[in-house]
Amino acid sequence: MAFRSVFDGGALRTEFESAGISPHFVPLIWKYVLHNPGCDLSGVPSLPSAAYPLLSSKFRPLTSFLSSALDSNDRLTTKLLIRLQNGNSVEAVIMRYDTRQGKYDGKPRSGGPRSTLCVSSQGMGEPLNNYAALVEAIQIMTGFPFQLSPKKITVSTVGIIHAINKLPIDLPTVNLAVSLHAPDQDIRCQIMPAARAFPLGKLMDALQTYQKNTQQKVFVEYIMLDGVNDHEQHAHQLGKLLVTFKVVVNLIPFNPIGNSSCFRTSSEENVRTFQKVLRGVYNIRTTIRQEMGQDISGACGQLVVNLAEQRSAGGASILKDIEDLHI
Repeated sequence: MAFRSVFDGGALRTEFESAGISPHFVPLIWKYVLHNPGCDLSGVPSLPSAAYPLLSSKFRPLTSFLSSALDSNDRLTTKLLIRLQNGNSVEAVIMRYDTRQGKYDGKPRSGGPRSTLCVSSQGMGEPLNNYAALVEAIQIMTGFPFQLSPKKITVSTVGIIHAINKLPIDLPTVNLAVSLHAPDQDIRCQIMPAARAFPLGKLMDALQTYQKNTQQKVFVEYIMLDGVNDHEQHAHQLGKLLVTFKVVVNLIPFNPIGNSSCFRTSSEENVRTFQKVLRGVYNIRTTIRQEMGQDISGACGQLVVNLAEQRSAGGASILKDIEDLHI
């Protein structure tokens, strides 16, 4: 029998309501488990008697566990292998920064140390295809007891138009990152066949509506691929496509995984030229992603469980679409 996590708020409230138990006890349970992570749920105090058999038969404090953790040589990146109760594995990575390093607009940066946790919503896959679970998870993260700021959360998508249209209602203040990767539809489909279902023109219309409804900037992810999407003409095409938007373009050096991809990494010169065009000609804020964790295969595009590990765990094999190699 598969148990649900006690932090699965929707499932827990539904079970309580069906048993005639007030959902107001849910925060009390969460608070206790956070302070006693290895607890038996029968030890949660002050619950109605009917709650205890229900909790023990259907829920667990944790339904996954950390299988391994690997630190990069500089200790700034940690890759986590997480084993799920169904035997499958997923990877996540913690990246540690000091935002005061470097300059922005010629001025010293403000801020300080911070960490970013990169998580997949379903092993490797498209978050907005797991829409209901994604919304519920973020609502739990931003509510009691975790209380993360929605502005600190970014949802990355290949561009699922119908789901983007719902985000302003369900998650109005989280950040949206769109994996664009090319300034025209043909190149996008070459890089990621999933884009065929979401024509670029319709996607841009959806993003215009999203931006109008949320008044938030959109983050554009753009993996730089040698000879495919990294020429100066591509930068001009992208600039013209985005010039009316409030966006931040994030240029991402491509990290090949063994022999699994036919793509190659763009030269540093091409990446810098691309950035100069977007900034200088179109006044579009453009960053180049700082690469972290390459030595532990924890950099962008490398969060894929080893193929043999996936097969032994019953997971899917590596696919050709670049979005299956990108997180």
